[in-house]
Amino acid sequence: MKTKTVMIIAGDVSGDLHGSKLVRAMREKEPNLFFFGIGGKALREAGVKILVDTTKLSVIGVTETFSKLPAFVRAMLLSRTIFKRFRPDLLILIDFPGFNLPVSALAKRYHVKVLYYIGPQVWAWRPGRVKKIRKRVDRMAVILPFEEDFFKSHRVPVTFVGHPLMDTYCSPELHKKSEEEPFDIGLLPGSREREVTHLFPVMLEAANLLRKRLQPVRFLISVAQSVDPAVLERLIEKHAPGIECALISDGVHRVFSRCRFCIVVSGTATLEAAVCGMPMVIIYKVSPITYWLGRSLVKVRNIGLVNIIAGKTIVPELIQQDASAERIAETVCGMLQDREGLKMLKQELASVRNRLGGPGASQRAAEVALGML
Repeated sequence: MKTKTVMIIAGDVSGDLHGSKLVRAMREKEPNLFFFGIGGKALREAGVKILVDTTKLSVIGVTETFSKLPAFVRAMLLSRTIFKRFRPDLLILIDFPGFNLPVSALAKRYHVKVLYYIGPQVWAWRPGRVKKIRKRVDRMAVILPFEEDFFKSHRVPVTFVGHPLMDTYCSPELHKKSEEEPFDIGLLPGSREREVTHLFPVMLEAANLLRKRLQPVRFLISVAQSVDPAVLERLIEKHAPGIECALISDGVHRVFSRCRFCIVVSGTATLEAAVCGMPMVIIYKVSPITYWLGRSLVKVRNIGLVNIIAGKTIVPELIQQDASAERIAETVCGMLQDREGLKMLKQELASVRNRLGGPGASQRAAEVALGML
């Protein structure tokens, strides 16, 4: 029997990780599959033949987009050649819509089946893209609870598989802290170096204020794989040399397991914190032009995923000028002093967690993918 071939494309660290779990889940059920495509370290370690490394394509901002256009074009031409000459049995796309949506058009042209796992957030901005998805994608495997209804309403075949974070993070019960333990606050400055250099300084300035108001307090700083710890160390020395802190580089869950509260940059980390039942405040700050353009395109009220899933603001969002050191420190202190409010927040976070589908997202996505072969 001919070996089935699966091409997989993941454009960033998160997609690479989720893709690797999907590949392993598919191999558990069907060991003879051959995987190849575009990805990074995690997919490579899962046994995928990597033709283009993710780092050559992932971009932040307009300037990087222009600088990486040649790599985009080469990867697109390579994909077209693969579809034309080898015609894989299935193409799995993971997030990364700027590249993956054009690739899906090529796949459709050469009659390659397409599964989009962790699709574009068309419900939040540029909803017109759903028409392209309907024409080019055979099935969506979505990870947020409201996405299934959204795509069904636009006549796109879709399966809600649950969020893969539920396979990674343990019960909030394991994150309870006694009053006798050290008072630790987590700082999650993001996974992109430009994001870190822009937002980590204001986090540190807020930490300096909190050090004076909450003594004794220690800060645990999550270091993403994609961020050089030396960058963080230089920023700490410059903006908050007096704080007691530690860099944690072996996973954000290690930060959650030791902290009672976190200050989090808007992004997937807000959902990671929610899954762990971690009280938090979300900060978001970009250039005024970028923010203005974004708000004119975005169709949702909240920025934090945890609030979007909750359908209301359960976690404070400090945006633009509100994301100042003084405002952050004031908000954190106010929340920590409101014990009843913290109790209610943890109940709301548990409700968000319960909507994410439970453990087994990768296995459910694997069943969808194998059903298309």
